[in-house]
Amino acid sequence: MYVCLCKGITDRQIKTAIDDGACSMGKLRKTLGVATQCGKCSASTRELLAESKAEAAMLNGLPQFYAVA
Repeated sequence: MYVCLCKGITDRQIKTAIDDGACSMGKLRKTLGVATQCGKCSASTRELLAESKAEAAMLNGLPQFYAVA
């Protein structure tokens, strides 16, 4: 699905950039050029970024951190 119509950027491209290390809006802007013209795509891009961070924190339904005693 196209997220940024101005630049022709899809959700897959954004997810790939996030997987490759773009972990903030600034890095996504610099990498893809998303949200640099009209800005209407910034909300959707932020949602994709938040979803990706939430998925990274969980693996097979378990949190990816351990308490240290």
